[in-house]
Amino acid sequence: MVRGGAVALAAPVVRAALVALVVRAALVVRAVLVVWPALAALGALGPWRLWHYEHVIDARRLRTLQAVADHRTVTAAAAALYLTPSAVSQQLAALENETGHRLLKRNGRGIQLTAVGEILLKHADVVCAQLERAEAELAAFTSGMAGEITVAAFATGIGLVVAPAITALADSAPGVRVRVRDAEGDESLLMVLDGQADLAVAVEYRGTPRQDDQRLHLTPLYSEPFDAVLPSAHPLASSGRLSISDLAGERWIGPYPGNPCHDVAVLACEHAGFKPRLEHFSDDFRAVVALAAADAGVAMVPRSALLGMELGGVVVRPLEGVAATRRVFAAVRSGAEGHPLIRPALDALLAAAERVDPGERVDPGERVRDPAERGAPAERGAPAGRAGSAERGAPAEVRKGA
Repeated sequence: MVRGGAVALAAPVVRAALVALVVRAALVVRAVLVVWPALAALGALGPWRLWHYEHVIDARRLRTLQAVADHRTVTAAAAALYLTPSAVSQQLAALENETGHRLLKRNGRGIQLTAVGEILLKHADVVCAQLERAEAELAAFTSGMAGEITVAAFATGIGLVVAPAITALADSAPGVRVRVRDAEGDESLLMVLDGQADLAVAVEYRGTPRQDDQRLHLTPLYSEPFDAVLPSAHPLASSGRLSISDLAGERWIGPYPGNPCHDVAVLACEHAGFKPRLEHFSDDFRAVVALAAADAGVAMVPRSALLGMELGGVVVRPLEGVAATRRVFAAVRSGAEGHPLIRPALDALLAAAERVDPGERVDPGERVRDPAERGAPAERGAPAGRAGSAERGAPAEVRKGA
């Protein structure tokens, strides 16, 4: 009886203790789910909040943030990353949860980074570049010099430096296989940033990334002048001296806007005090020369693009004064320049560039720049994407013949 009575008396006590334990557990869960995030959002957790976030940011989601910043839409970023738009949206939402901040906002049909998003993007560029260096060092240690790289280059650049570099690599680094993709300079840079190419041979233009751009490592290759192409019957065809300003009132033939050569030529005309009246467009310089031979207008063409071309019906004249100049460079993702497959390719391109002789040489360090551009950092919406005047990520047609 005593033992049974003790058990009967103890039962309510045990039940009360269990209820108290459940209540305390519920309070703890509520604190974790409600109070902790609220304090984190208010910044009340101080260093504890920082400790929490610095251990959960996923580097793969930083790459997704870069792609959205480059392309300005989730759909375009998803295509570049070979993901579905929903997967990209989920990664961005997870990244916002990891950082505790809103990183993106709608801007018309596209997406724009918030101030916090821009801050994180700068760190993402550094982190991704360091990961490239890590991969390069690991590749150098483990695999040596055997593998395949993809080079994106414009047509004339393929003929002048890429093809000779491939020939040289067959002897100096036979384990390096090269795949070539014909792409305009502005397209090739975006291909490198998206991982679709390992190396780009591109032309400097208004929106070209600056040397201090942390996304890309740039290597100057060669420079060449643009020459004036006039119909044979043009009044200035027999002129011994010719400057760009002499052609101010003419009808012009040139590449489409978005082609780097278009930017270079238009910028040179603007420095000469006028805006060219472009009436005919083609990215194939053979077509440009043919139109000039038909007396459709005048043009400026890079000197190397005229090599081996049929020039019947036109005269080619060098330009004096501030002339347009095509400056060609190689670009790889920052940190990848030391990769055991990419380094030999860069060296071979540099050696091939030393043998380029487009006639009158120009200093690769000089650059005809837009006066408003001097001293200003490149905007992420324009460089290494599409045309300098277009928003980054806008689709561009693949045009051949540059």
